[in-house]
Amino acid sequence: MRTTNQKAGGAAAVLSNSETKKMDLLSPELYLNRELTWLEFNKRVLSEADDSRTPVLERVKFVAIVCSNLDEFFMKRIGGLKQQVGAGVTELSIDGRSPLKQIQDCHEAIRALESEKNRVFNELTELLKDRGIFLLNFLDLSLEEQAYLRGYYYDNILPLATPQGIDPAHPFPFISNLSLNLLVSVQTLRRQQSLARVKVPLGPDVPRFLRVGDSYKFVRLEDVMANCLDLLFPKMEINSCELFRVTRNAVTEMDEEQADDLLAMIETELRYRKVAEVVRLQVLPDMNREHRGMLAYELGLDQEADVFVSPGIVGKSDLMEIASLEIPELHDPPHHPVISPVLENKSSIFYNIRKRGPILAFHPYESFVGTVERFLEEASVDAKVRAIKMTLYRTSKGSKVIRSLINASRNGKQVAVVVELKARFDEAANIQWANQLEEAGIHVSYGVVGFKTHTKVILVVRSEPNGLRRYAHIGTGNYNSVTARIYSDLGLLTCEDAICRDLSELFNFLTTGFAPNRDYSKVLVAPTDMKKAMLTKIEREIGHQAAGRASRIRFKTNALEDPDVTRALYRASQAGVPVDLIVRDTCRLRPGLPGYSDHIRVVSLVGRFLEHARIFHFHNNGDDEYYIGSADIMKRNLESRVELLAPIEAPELRKELDRIINTQMKDRRSAWDMQPDGSYIQRQPESRSEAKSSQKLFIDHASRQRATYRKPLKVKAKSKLAKLAAGDLPANR
Repeated sequence: MRTTNQKAGGAAAVLSNSETKKMDLLSPELYLNRELTWLEFNKRVLSEADDSRTPVLERVKFVAIVCSNLDEFFMKRIGGLKQQVGAGVTELSIDGRSPLKQIQDCHEAIRALESEKNRVFNELTELLKDRGIFLLNFLDLSLEEQAYLRGYYYDNILPLATPQGIDPAHPFPFISNLSLNLLVSVQTLRRQQSLARVKVPLGPDVPRFLRVGDSYKFVRLEDVMANCLDLLFPKMEINSCELFRVTRNAVTEMDEEQADDLLAMIETELRYRKVAEVVRLQVLPDMNREHRGMLAYELGLDQEADVFVSPGIVGKSDLMEIASLEIPELHDPPHHPVISPVLENKSSIFYNIRKRGPILAFHPYESFVGTVERFLEEASVDAKVRAIKMTLYRTSKGSKVIRSLINASRNGKQVAVVVELKARFDEAANIQWANQLEEAGIHVSYGVVGFKTHTKVILVVRSEPNGLRRYAHIGTGNYNSVTARIYSDLGLLTCEDAICRDLSELFNFLTTGFAPNRDYSKVLVAPTDMKKAMLTKIEREIGHQAAGRASRIRFKTNALEDPDVTRALYRASQAGVPVDLIVRDTCRLRPGLPGYSDHIRVVSLVGRFLEHARIFHFHNNGDDEYYIGSADIMKRNLESRVELLAPIEAPELRKELDRIINTQMKDRRSAWDMQPDGSYIQRQPESRSEAKSSQKLFIDHASRQRATYRKPLKVKAKSKLAKLAAGDLPANR
């Protein structure tokens, strides 16, 4: 049985009954630390790399994901905490930690995680060898193979390498974020000792792992460079060559209120981020201590606290190159999303939504291309479509979404897109998208000053025989066809009038910033009313329970961080309301505390796909309410972002959401149960029938639905001409 552990809220063990009775709902002991619970999630991700049930290249992928996650954690979370320390902030978090204490605890947790990660990866390298894949050092190769790589390096990489001297005439060079660097000590012809920095020139055309011919032998680029330094430093003696890697702070946000031009401000932020303070230095164990101290000094780091020793491979996120090798037997079985059975026929998507909708799509089990991209593509060419409005937080390179929007504008439709320029690490791409859209004549706005637009919404206005009708898509994930294949998300296609009217109000707010406190009849919108509504609905369940009526709360979310909602869930449990929480990563709440959370279960799922959907269910004495949307239960999402939750009212769709939650709560392959102290215990299947994860069950279910659902369309003869005129049916039908 696997477990992961953390020091939670200042207490590593479960509190006794007598201790919990002394606490009120403001006691720091009731709340886990946001940063530590996120690191705890990465332990569960790493466990997938350590699980023999997972194919070996998928296990390598999970190692790479953990390393990439930690890079981002240093850039965003440690960077932000260091800024607080630098600003003299001493205010304690809700779990009772100062910014400095959080950094110290995070560093301790990260070093333990790094140690475990190195153990797992060492075992994986042996498994890779057994399957004919070798991660070798340059000197492990035959002389012929060394000559091959030396020749490849000379022709394809050497021209990109630029040595930079470090001496009184050459000050310490700028070191870019996440770059790999060689610190080379050389002895000149005058017998002088000198240092030089050489950046490893990784890029789209320069892989980290160089392949030896057609074999499955790979050598790290920096190791090839280290053994070919005579080409960079001719007629010099090489004393040493040491690798280091730098991580810089990415929290460089400026004050939007003072910005005359938001686009220019974001571009300035991006430039500043490139030179922002360094928050981590990674080195190999054999680095000379004097050199390590020099680097720490030049980079403004504490040599003990901020320097991380990484045995073997520094920057293991690049292992994604190895994980992507096309060896089918070493990967998960291929998964091909199915077309939703409701959308399989040849009728227009608008006809399907109107006659069969609303339609709920569950990605990646059901096709993103066949729902969202089809929705936009048909809207872009449909003669009856008058307008398209959309929010854009992140999308993929070569996006069909962008192509459809531009095509719609060229076809004379009114197109308005709210582009979120401050989508972290996608700012540069979104600036390019915004410029491209504006050049196509599309109305581009950047949302509301002070609030990120995180909601995922499309609104299409169509002229039909009875007047204008609105169609909408509301999603839990980004409009990104790449992540739609690896993230688990939900999307609603609907023409329900009240919801669509609400979306019109939302877009009017987003494109003007005027009158934020608008009246919405169906949807819940942050930052105005979502949090208040959520707290009210929790209190309503408490009232039902107190009156002896049926009550229940079930949430599926990426994170539960907001203190007010956490406190309300504690109150619900104290009242006896059953609370089931599926929380992917950050979770402040501690389940199973006597007198506080006896009735709360917290489950985390880690599997082939990243759990990303959000579902909120309130039983309401049998008058069930279900919502989906892009908002996590985090203070930032509920108070500082524009978010939207849409009600799911159709009985068959509620049944589908209920199936999703129930299946995941019963998962015994990929589920982890959270313990009162913040640790997790992985469930184990007790029978062969329980060996399938909930994600595998969803794949099987989607395939069965597609194979069995062949419900014919009922088209009345008298209305066929009208439908043809409206563009709802193909002419050859």
